Amino acid sequence: MAVLGKIRKRGVALVIIIGLGLFAFIAEEAFRSCEATKNQQRQQIGEVLGNKINVQDFQNLVDEYQEVIKMTQGRDNFTEEELNSIKDQVWNTYVNEQIIADETAKIGLTVTDEELQNIMKEGTNPMLLQSPFVNQQTGRFDVTMLTKFLADYKKNANNPQIGESYQRIYKYWQFIEKQLRQTALAQKYQALVANSLLSNPISAKMAFEGQNQESDIQLASVAYASINDNDVKVTEADLKAKYNEQKEMYKQTVETRDIKYVDFQVVASAADRKALETTMSEAANKLQSGANPAEVVRKAQSQFPYTGIAATKRAYPTDIAAMLDSVSVGETSKVFETKFDNTLNVIKLLSKTQMPDSIEYRQIQVGGNTLEEAHQLADSIYTALKGGADFEALAQKYGQTGIKQWLTSAMYENSSVMDEESKNYLNSINELGVNELKNLEFTQGNIIIQVTARRAFVDKYDVAVVKHTIDFSKNTYSEAYNKFSQYVSENKSVADLEKNAEKFGFRVLERKDLFNSEHNVAGLRATREAMKWIFDAKEGEVSPLYECGNNDNLLVIALTKIHPVGYRSIDGVKDMLTQEVIRDKKFEQIKTKYAGVKDIAAAEKAGARIDSVRQITFSAPVFVQATGASEPALSGAVAAVKQGVFSQEMVKGNGGAYLFQVLKKSDREGAKFDEKLMEQQLSQQALQAAGRFMQELYQKANVVDNRYLFF
Repeated sequence: MAVLGKIRKRGVALVIIIGLGLFAFIAEEAFRSCEATKNQQRQQIGEVLGNKINVQDFQNLVDEYQEVIKMTQGRDNFTEEELNSIKDQVWNTYVNEQIIADETAKIGLTVTDEELQNIMKEGTNPMLLQSPFVNQQTGRFDVTMLTKFLADYKKNANNPQIGESYQRIYKYWQFIEKQLRQTALAQKYQALVANSLLSNPISAKMAFEGQNQESDIQLASVAYASINDNDVKVTEADLKAKYNEQKEMYKQTVETRDIKYVDFQVVASAADRKALETTMSEAANKLQSGANPAEVVRKAQSQFPYTGIAATKRAYPTDIAAMLDSVSVGETSKVFETKFDNTLNVIKLLSKTQMPDSIEYRQIQVGGNTLEEAHQLADSIYTALKGGADFEALAQKYGQTGIKQWLTSAMYENSSVMDEESKNYLNSINELGVNELKNLEFTQGNIIIQVTARRAFVDKYDVAVVKHTIDFSKNTYSEAYNKFSQYVSENKSVADLEKNAEKFGFRVLERKDLFNSEHNVAGLRATREAMKWIFDAKEGEVSPLYECGNNDNLLVIALTKIHPVGYRSIDGVKDMLTQEVIRDKKFEQIKTKYAGVKDIAAAEKAGARIDSVRQITFSAPVFVQATGASEPALSGAVAAVKQGVFSQEMVKGNGGAYLFQVLKKSDREGAKFDEKLMEQQLSQQALQAAGRFMQELYQKANVVDNRYLFF
């Protein structure tokens, strides 16, 4: 009882303590939940129709597409620009697929397995023709080759010797199959939309006449430029009325931002250049004296590696390729400068030979428990093949296909690294004659090669290239950095940046309507952090100093304007509106002045320029020399006026105002109306028009693109 009494006395305090404990527990869980949500949001690269994609899933799509390009083009790596292009393609494909999938799901439109099989049986789809399953005799996709590969894949996927190559081809096929299905679905949806746009004999006849009925006219032109802009008064009411009239033109679906920036590129000093010239001269002397070219190129830190493999001109930088036919074998060039890539260069042509650009070959990889066992087994297989044994049958005996494959120069000549075994392997394939065999020994076993065909002989060059950027030194960069840093630290506003730029020797530049989908700022590499700052900053803010480009640019940015999604403000489009209003008012002045004109002679007397214009058709805008403008409105007006008649109304054009008299109307010589052909043309035009449906669907898909935060 005493204990219960004590509890009662402290009841309020206990309730508070328990309540605080429960609150802390709930708050902690809520905090964890919010933090988890924020972490997920931080990883979201974008959104389409409410469907979010995180950075890892997007990167997987990018990696998949990179592997496809490597397979089809024989590439090992990509430039930054190529990677950006790949990411753009993957993103656009992803967005389109999401939109198409959503639209087709609403109406139950699908691509069946049977339809996919029919595409493969037909074998003419461009994606299929890029696959490894093309019959070289027919030039068509061969579904039996695919079936055989899939069966071999199941059988050999766990074989460590060939499993990796099978896996790559299998993944490549999975990508093709997925793309075939998605492309077929998009085509079906587009055809559905296009077939809702019908043609008929009447529209076919009108279209034919629009293309083939020609008019010759006498044209009276009055250029807007003949009236001084300063003589036209533009009021705020005029601008507002024009804005309301054209408001839809100023609608934007993506936020953009205006910036002003200063970009300073650090360049080599005279002392830096002299030091590099000394290094290049030493490299030239060593090459000329017969030193090991690989060692000379490596020690000179050349941007272009020496592999020892003869390659076509396309494998070399353009400035080097341009010199190859003017240098003799064994000759070393003088040191020369290439302006466009800011380099000093020297080359030595070691050899020039005629070699096949494409080689068909097959091979058998031979391994064993020991290296000696592999060599002995390879010798046995090689002897059997020399004796006439069937290559593919022998290959299959040792768990391989032995199928023929093509090696092209482009598949290896851009490699930046080439070890001795790879060089021996490639040189052997290049040097073997048709049906010749070779048993190659490697540190991991043997490879037996047979060349079966050689095609497209081209010139190949073995060249030692020393190419070195004219770099600045650390001291040069330090001096430039200190100067730029002082400028940034002393100028914290847009006005100050502009006011004091000239004093420091800098220039303020401007960029309007920057999108977050762009890959760089001011055309400079490595500006992702600057891009993130731009789309997180407020108007009037000045950024910190950024080091970017190829570690040779210094950058500072000021955010001057944010253009949110929606309609641009009148102030934001004031210049365009002003020009539109000036043109309208000039037209009204000209129209008033020529109100009483009833023929060409009167128009000329009033000051118009008179020209003869021939072969005007309704379907093509006429270009007027007198005003320097393309005038579709004039083409339409001429088509509506009969032969011999003077135009009743003045035509408002892009570059001026026009009156005209139709001298002659006639059908284009040799033109004959074919109703079915014209209806086919109109149907094709409808299909093209339907192709623009994606733009409308995109605007309704609420696409969010946050790639700039990650790439």
